[in-house]
Amino acid sequence: MTSETSTEVSAAADGKVIAQSSDTRQYVTFVAGDEVFAVEMTPVQEIIRVPSVVRVPLSPPTLEGLANLRGKVLPIVSLRRALGYAERESDDASRAVVIDLGQPLGFVVDRVASVVGVEGSKIEGVEGISGTVNTELLSGLIKDIGGHAMVMVLNFEKLIAQEFAHIAAISRAQGTVAAKGMAQAATDDGGRAVDAELHLVSFDVAGQEYAIAIEDVQEIVQIPEQIVQVPHAQSHVLGVMTLRNRLLPLVALRRMFGLTEQDASDQSRIVVVAIGGASVGIVVDNVNEVLRVARRDVEVMPAMLARDGDMTDITDICRLDKGQRLVSIISTNNLFRHSAIKEALTKVSANTDTSDDVRTSHDSTGDDEQVVVFRLGAEEFGVPIDSVQEIVRVPEKLTHVPKAPASVEGVINLRGSVLPVVDLRRRLGLPTIERNDGQRIVVFLIRGVRTGFIVDAVAEVLKVPRQAIEPAPCLSAEQSTLLARMANLEKQKRMLQLIDPSHLLGEGELSGMAALTA
Repeated sequence: MTSETSTEVSAAADGKVIAQSSDTRQYVTFVAGDEVFAVEMTPVQEIIRVPSVVRVPLSPPTLEGLANLRGKVLPIVSLRRALGYAERESDDASRAVVIDLGQPLGFVVDRVASVVGVEGSKIEGVEGISGTVNTELLSGLIKDIGGHAMVMVLNFEKLIAQEFAHIAAISRAQGTVAAKGMAQAATDDGGRAVDAELHLVSFDVAGQEYAIAIEDVQEIVQIPEQIVQVPHAQSHVLGVMTLRNRLLPLVALRRMFGLTEQDASDQSRIVVVAIGGASVGIVVDNVNEVLRVARRDVEVMPAMLARDGDMTDITDICRLDKGQRLVSIISTNNLFRHSAIKEALTKVSANTDTSDDVRTSHDSTGDDEQVVVFRLGAEEFGVPIDSVQEIVRVPEKLTHVPKAPASVEGVINLRGSVLPVVDLRRRLGLPTIERNDGQRIVVFLIRGVRTGFIVDAVAEVLKVPRQAIEPAPCLSAEQSTLLARMANLEKQKRMLQLIDPSHLLGEGELSGMAALTA
């Protein structure tokens, strides 16, 4: 028991010291619904206030979600739900009793009553009440204790086995599932498609759409609350921010392009790009999508339109949607030649004297995993960026195909090819919502079949330290395969559930998708 636990339990027990004999066992008593229960102290790790949780799709209905307990992921279970009692919101008296029977689980109870010492003579079997009460989850009865005529002793081993029947089997296979990674999902057309297409991240600045090659984008992050000013810097340079213990110079494209200034909003993002051996954060109004653009739709910027000065920042123009949508491609190599950015990089290096460390941090791919973060409701999910073919807007109308697989919402025409589209909310058993402008289609290549999945919003591209990634708790067979890993970003108070795209579709669904695309 931790010191926090001891304090909580002592308070619950009103400070009474319990004299124990060799035949005395300690029990924690608590209230759930209208009943008083007890559990033997031995498997109880601690008793904590009910924490905030991350909801997990495809998990047992009794699971409230996952919580961060001092850097460890802890499943939180509703004991009321498990015992069939009516739902009730947690309040100040509610507690989570953390019990470890091979895997720590937190059980939410209405309140903890006391810690009591019970003599063996006061503990009876449940045979006497088995005819009138369901005793399947009970291991005994305690008579005349703590002012109660009878307290039921819950058998948490049976309760866990009933609610999480797959845990034991899944735990044995967990290492294999986690180690398998995303290799299959990350494979696409090999080198053949690279030469024929550009892979771009598009974003808006003052109503105009721009893009940067995705291989130059290290990550996309939100604007921090604090930006440190660089003395005597040009107006393009906003300052520097701290990004995982390194300094990152920030450049405002609005200022660089001579456009009207605008305060940052919730949609504003920082696109972190690789420039030479270092990195620069480019502040944009919002990030739109990841595009795969055929080279035939890309034209070199006409020489007469190229900007004068020490930076020719826009090198190409994409003509999309039959010429109705123009996207300007920015060259990060030309950005590096811009004097304002070079000056910012020089000042950051001079002030920190850690340029070599910064360069090593960015160039090392072994310490980080780059993921695309998207949202479904309030929860955040991530997929390896290499597994994402592209990200596109949801059209106003999907074409419904007769006899298509039940999971398919419809199909869209994606540059002349049929793309089956699945609502990821339905796939994960979450409530559906009405279509809106914030939704996006994330396109994966799953065992040779291109399929799009509708998500509520694409948030950012994020570099996650590998030490922050751990196997997800085993909650169900399907969840342990599809959501086998979690990124526990404790300092940011975030948990990302990492999806394995290769398991988003079963074999039967894949066959149906292949027939649609054919």
